[in-house]
Amino acid sequence: MTGSIRLPKMAELVALELRRRIVRGELAEGDALPAEPQLMAEFSVSRPTLREAFRVLESEKLISIRRGARGGARVHIPDGSVVARYAGLILEHRSATLQDVYAARTVIEAPCAGLLAGRRTVGDLDRLRAALAEAEALIGDPSAFIRAHLRFHALVVELSGNQTLIVLNGMVRDIIDRANWSHVDLDAGTEANVRANLSGLRAHVRLVELVAAGDREGAVRVWRTHLEKAHEYLLGTKPMATVLDLLR
Repeated sequence: MTGSIRLPKMAELVALELRRRIVRGELAEGDALPAEPQLMAEFSVSRPTLREAFRVLESEKLISIRRGARGGARVHIPDGSVVARYAGLILEHRSATLQDVYAARTVIEAPCAGLLAGRRTVGDLDRLRAALAEAEALIGDPSAFIRAHLRFHALVVELSGNQTLIVLNGMVRDIIDRANWSHVDLDAGTEANVRANLSGLRAHVRLVELVAAGDREGAVRVWRTHLEKAHEYLLGTKPMATVLDLLR
């Protein structure tokens, strides 16, 4: 054999077991991990080894450490934020363009609209209509409107029920949201901005109609067209070339 097998360190094994308990729901958001002496006895490890395992979990945002008399390790369930931040760094390093990110958004969101139309419930429709009403009430405030508009997009993905697409959407959503906020804040109140907002609202209304009717193909078609038009508007004036340009 030309290579050697690396055995995991004890701290890694302890972190692995605690991670499993969090992911499986045996430990819930905000729960306190058992006291250090109890964990040291359970895993037969020293305090430095246990604290090394804690540092691994803390770097993954699965626990947070409080110091002091009432301190200790508190559990946090995975929320995708760590993956999203790391994805952003990778896209920056690769000099990914915003056009590239928007294209990925279409690939993710358009099928989600179809999935939603195929599985929608009365509760889903109530949430979609409430989000529509919120955005419509804010149409005169471009900065507030775009934020409500983006929440509707996130809701469409969430209600699709596909957990993988939901996570993938979370990886690009922070970049998409920042780009949209930045553009609209600069363009607020212009003729192009008003036209884009009204067009977007109409597309949202139409999507809800198609979802209510269970029209999967129509939902995909309308949502893809809406996204493509939105991207033309957002990239058409003074486009930021890369993700790094946006986040620097």
